[in-house]
Amino acid sequence: MSTRIRAVGSKLVEYGVTFLAAITINFALPYVAPGNPLRYLVGQEVQSMTVAERHQLLATYGLNKPIPQQYLDYLLGIPQGKLGTSLMYSRPVTDVLLERLPWTLLLVGTALVFSTLLGTLFGAWSAWREGERTDAGLMTVLVTAESTPAFWVGMLLISVFVSWLGWFPSYGISSIGSPDGLLPTLFDFATHLTLPLVTLLLARIGGMYLIARGSVLTTLGEDFLLFSRAKGLSDREVLFRHALPNSFLPIYTRFTLQLGTIVGGSVVVETVFSYPGLGSLIYDAAIARDYQLLQGAFLVLTVTVIAANLLADLTYPLVDPRVGESNAGDA
Repeated sequence: MSTRIRAVGSKLVEYGVTFLAAITINFALPYVAPGNPLRYLVGQEVQSMTVAERHQLLATYGLNKPIPQQYLDYLLGIPQGKLGTSLMYSRPVTDVLLERLPWTLLLVGTALVFSTLLGTLFGAWSAWREGERTDAGLMTVLVTAESTPAFWVGMLLISVFVSWLGWFPSYGISSIGSPDGLLPTLFDFATHLTLPLVTLLLARIGGMYLIARGSVLTTLGEDFLLFSRAKGLSDREVLFRHALPNSFLPIYTRFTLQLGTIVGGSVVVETVFSYPGLGSLIYDAAIARDYQLLQGAFLVLTVTVIAANLLADLTYPLVDPRVGESNAGDA
């Protein structure tokens, strides 16, 4: 038990240092980028402002302090949720992020679940049919989909399903003047979510497919599966009751790592569809040079990536006890 506790403590310290380094870089990035936040606040009138007026405006948003003081305020404000005031919205950054975060979590969470399930099923079936047309067709379609830039896929879907067929709306999450009633509202919501979801799904499913296919192919060569076939089990039973469960570990690793990266990967998709999540917020904040809003949004991305990697490290020994035994032996 003590060895396990030490291993967990070591991981927490390691990721704590990583988090501190990441948020330090996060704080510094907006300041080394070109652009003047005052120009966004007052437009071209910044040229006619007096020095006192500029100083007062900077003081309102805490931008007149020395950078070390701003950094200290930033660090102390993180545990309290005090991330400053957004220049674009003239509201606390935390409030703006909390409005947008649920929409991003809905989009990426749904895409992650479907990409994991479909990628795993397609990968397992492709491995079972290795060398056949089914295997070649799935490989070509899914790998090509993931290799294609997400913005191009999004624009293609808009051209076909919005401009040509007129089946879906092209932006936002709800229509102007939402329909009355629960079912019409849910249908309107679903139609707005469909195209961003499909775009993000196509951008993620190929990687899970390849992981699942490779893992199942390895498992299919094991002796215990030959015994299962000898017992007269059907192909479905051999694949889904024996081969796939024993191929779970690489799939689980891929899933936990995607928990962090998929949030950042939604930036392009949300921008293309004007989806009201963190991705489009980051794009707008970058254009406006909204330093504190950018820092807050990047902080969320940093936390998700580090938390996902920490989750993978802490739970992997539970999924595969051999990892825990190996760590104990090293200790």
